[in-house]
Amino acid sequence: MNLQEKNKKILAKIFSFLKKIGHFISKVFYKVFPRRAAKYFDADRHELKYIGLMALYAIAIYLYIEEFARLTTGPLEGLRWAFTHPVVFLYNTLIIFATMTIALLFKRRRFVWFIVSLVWLGLGTANGVILMNRMTPFTLYDFTNFADGLTIVTTYFSRIQIILFLVALVLGVAAITMIFIRSEKWKNINYKKSLAAIILAAAVSAGATAGLQNMGVISSFFGNLNYAYRDYGMPYCFIATSVSAGISRPRGYSDKMIADILDEKTESGTDTQLEQKDDSLDHPNIIVLQLESFTVAQDYANIEVSQDPTPVFNYLYDNYTSGTFIVPACGAGTANTEFEVLTGISAKFFGPGEYPYKGKLRKETLESLAYVTRAHGYNTAALHNHRALFYNRNEVYANLGFNTFTSVEYMNNVSFTPTNWCKDKVLTSEIMEIMQSTEERDFLHVISVEGHGAYPTEQVFKQPYTEVTAEDEETKWKYEYYLNECHEMDTFVGELISEIEASGEPTIMIIYGDHIPALDVKEENYKQPDLYCTRYVIWDNIGLPKEDRDIHSYESGAMLLEGAGLAHEGIIFDYQQSNDPESDTYLDDMEALAYDMLYGKHFAYGGTDPYERVDMKMGHKNIQIKDLVKIGDRYYIRGENFTERSVISIEGRQLSTVYLSPTLLALNETVDPDDVGKLEVSQVDKSKETILTTVGANEEL
Repeated sequence: MNLQEKNKKILAKIFSFLKKIGHFISKVFYKVFPRRAAKYFDADRHELKYIGLMALYAIAIYLYIEEFARLTTGPLEGLRWAFTHPVVFLYNTLIIFATMTIALLFKRRRFVWFIVSLVWLGLGTANGVILMNRMTPFTLYDFTNFADGLTIVTTYFSRIQIILFLVALVLGVAAITMIFIRSEKWKNINYKKSLAAIILAAAVSAGATAGLQNMGVISSFFGNLNYAYRDYGMPYCFIATSVSAGISRPRGYSDKMIADILDEKTESGTDTQLEQKDDSLDHPNIIVLQLESFTVAQDYANIEVSQDPTPVFNYLYDNYTSGTFIVPACGAGTANTEFEVLTGISAKFFGPGEYPYKGKLRKETLESLAYVTRAHGYNTAALHNHRALFYNRNEVYANLGFNTFTSVEYMNNVSFTPTNWCKDKVLTSEIMEIMQSTEERDFLHVISVEGHGAYPTEQVFKQPYTEVTAEDEETKWKYEYYLNECHEMDTFVGELISEIEASGEPTIMIIYGDHIPALDVKEENYKQPDLYCTRYVIWDNIGLPKEDRDIHSYESGAMLLEGAGLAHEGIIFDYQQSNDPESDTYLDDMEALAYDMLYGKHFAYGGTDPYERVDMKMGHKNIQIKDLVKIGDRYYIRGENFTERSVISIEGRQLSTVYLSPTLLALNETVDPDDVGKLEVSQVDKSKETILTTVGANEEL
């Protein structure tokens, strides 16, 4: 008997076994629930009553969804929200009701109705549970994470919760089976009327969506996904984030359309290929310094401070090019502000709540500040004092042209805030080490994390640099904690500028807050034009004139390149430098170019994407193993540039490790003497589940 025949025999036995189990369950089921004559409903007599019941069930289901989503805020918050936001509540109820009407086409209506209800209840439950564990609500993207090792389950649920979920799943399948078997049937169904009712419900939902968007009650742009779900409702937001992704194909998209935009509205025209030069020393270093949730106390009308927490930034604001920084995020969404600065492309071109870092940019390259400066011989480096895996930066940065990415796993002397975020001061030495180690100029993209929420509602600092006066205790302590962290970030900025000035290297640096903090700021209490505004400064030591103006974050890259003497380099940056942002076609043409570069046929480049993924190195320092020594029963690895995230490993398996110093690691478990020569050093994520990079005894990283 060959292997194929054996497999067929095994499968036959499995199916036979499952068939016997099915017969057994069926026998037990009908013993407990005897067969009965099918019950019929007459559609002619019961249709309107049935539709009314569906509407009531839709209200109940949506109330459950909102109640669960707001559990962390307080009891009965969903009910309170329903009464304070009746239009949005009824609109989302309408969406649920419209999906339920599909049951009108089936004879077993109760069963189909039950399945649709179960889907909404499942989505609402998943959203509520996830919001108890993270700030970002549930989206279709979380389903795609299942394919990457079911990370959503292990990240947000305990083992007991997973077991209970599996038990509930089994019981749910049993319940669905029972409901299907015992569900009554409908007769005299007028399918034309049923279909008309479904179309009418869908049309009313679509019309309500368009009308409410035009009235400003709901929005098609989500600067903060959490706020959007809170303000516009989970059903609308879940559907909006599911069906709308990427940049829409422009009307009339063609080679001629793109060529016309380039010829008429850019300095370089269709000559879009970046010329490879080695002239970085003719230009200054360029630094993008993105400060997490950074704002100034002067922008808040609902508090007073005992002294200015950000004197350095405010001095720079008054003496260098500065203004309002219009960002695509509010309270969260760091990666989209970052994306706009690096690429010049507006995040509003994408679907609501979409992060290009979580989708297209994981696989596709895209023209950026890094690629443009790299063409001039710049060293391109990204730094972030947080996890490399956050927003997939360890994958995305290679597609944006960075030579190195130094995340917190590759940093030493790290200290933390009371809420366990890495302090920004560690970045100063990392930045200066990169600048001093390269002969060429540097393009540095630096993302800080110290100002990250959440912000404690009780006193944390006993002797704060600045004290806050507010109308209630909770507001006082939240703002006092936040602004004192801003003070530390401000101090970091001052120290970094002092170090750069001392180095004598010509430098231009933009400093900005990526979005306002997650303090539930109200527009009436915020002195900027709206909640999508922070402030920026362009500091330099090359004598640039002060030219204040308010800008969108996607315009900042073009400003930096122009200030560094690299104007009209890169398609989007050239377009922005060549056109009036107030013109009627400015955004439409820019969106067309962005579509062509990222989703289209690359007409702008002659039909082929010219940018290749960079073989990016994790960490700007070389991690080395010098030798392996045995003292007593314990092995030690000596080397260079180890960090607290360095772990001794063997063939991908992490071993118990004690970090002793940047030059010494201790193995805290026994290994087979024959395997000692296979020992390696890996840099691991704090979850200890993901190895970022590994170096062997005869290698350096």
